[in-house]
Amino acid sequence: MMAVNMERFVSEAKGNGLRALREIKAGEVIHSCEPYAFCIAKDFLKTTCQSCLKRGESLSRCSQCKTARYCSVQCQKQAWPDHKRECKCLKRLQPRIPTDSVRLVTRIIFKLLSQSESDQEELHSIAEHQSHLADMSEEKKEGLGHLCTTLQVYLGEENHDLSQLPPGLDPISLLARVTCNCFSISDGELQDVGVGLYPSMSLLNHDCQPNCVMIFEGKRLTLRAVRLIRPCEELTISYTDILATSKERRSHLQEQYHFLCQCTRCSTEDKDCDMLAGEKTAWTSLREAIPHLEQLQSEQRWEELLKESQALLHRYADAIPDRNIYVLRLLDLAIDACISLDDYETALEYGNRALESYKLYYSDPHPSRAVELLRVGKLQHYLGRLEEAQGSFTQAYDIMKVTHGTAHALTNEVRRKLSECQAELGRV
Repeated sequence: MMAVNMERFVSEAKGNGLRALREIKAGEVIHSCEPYAFCIAKDFLKTTCQSCLKRGESLSRCSQCKTARYCSVQCQKQAWPDHKRECKCLKRLQPRIPTDSVRLVTRIIFKLLSQSESDQEELHSIAEHQSHLADMSEEKKEGLGHLCTTLQVYLGEENHDLSQLPPGLDPISLLARVTCNCFSISDGELQDVGVGLYPSMSLLNHDCQPNCVMIFEGKRLTLRAVRLIRPCEELTISYTDILATSKERRSHLQEQYHFLCQCTRCSTEDKDCDMLAGEKTAWTSLREAIPHLEQLQSEQRWEELLKESQALLHRYADAIPDRNIYVLRLLDLAIDACISLDDYETALEYGNRALESYKLYYSDPHPSRAVELLRVGKLQHYLGRLEEAQGSFTQAYDIMKVTHGTAHALTNEVRRKLSECQAELGRV
């Protein structure tokens, strides 16, 4: 599939990139692949299968390291080749668990040391990945040094094998490469549950209005076109959150990936006025309050989160419109709290308000808008607002046909919900 759809090339001012070899229609699969190496994010280790990434509260635990979890014996057997050497490292460090980047680099090291493994089929080998060590600040290099120390402690007796790594792929260089080239692996709700290295996909350059989107099923990555792509046109994805101003996006991209974004959206400061609409002193206060609210969310302190979110929404109702990105973030937090507290009427009220902003900022077929439409549709359906729910599910399905494809589990869920609505409306 790779050879038919895309090729590696040197992109002017961007370095290596990928471009289309033929015309690709919106919704077409351009490439699909498994990771060279991956690991479950630290926060999801207890609830995510280490093999297929299915979520569950009663997963079986590895009897040795007590850290890796599996949904079935079959998944445990499939994961064992990757987990075997890692298991000893985890066991040695119990109950401490290293960062995601340290665990991912450890898996990459074990794979590189295994003679039977190779990434020769990739368009972009690990050795070719940019480390950007020379571009990093002293503070960032110091941080990498600390990670490297943790890595060496984690590897323990396996450290003596590091001399057998390919030239240039020493631990600190691998940590730097992973920082710039790995991808977050998200579930159906677009929650990041892991990180993985997909060597060929690292060639994709960034655009704040990209022509492709990455979707995951388990740890398998699928690259899809979200609009018509012409032959020889560069394939692009977004490295950063769209719900941020041009200045914030550029700052993040410079810090994390070491380039200044020159895309049309950044150059024209597209939608920045909408994102920061309202009184500056008011939305600055809101921006400063959000980290605390996100902490409440992570600790599942739902009653406190809802009380504080509602107080802020009420206080600034006349000063900041819903399209302001900090109000939008506040609405999303309040929806989460409402759903967790079974207050579905209020959750739907906030959901409808948020949808208007999602429509403004995610104008192309975008997974985030589809997931938000699905969430609102489920609330409408539960509350018996069948015609509204049918409308939301239809819109979500139309987007997901392009972004996820008709066979994806989430698209199937939307199709099932739509059928339920239509059946219930037929009986009314």
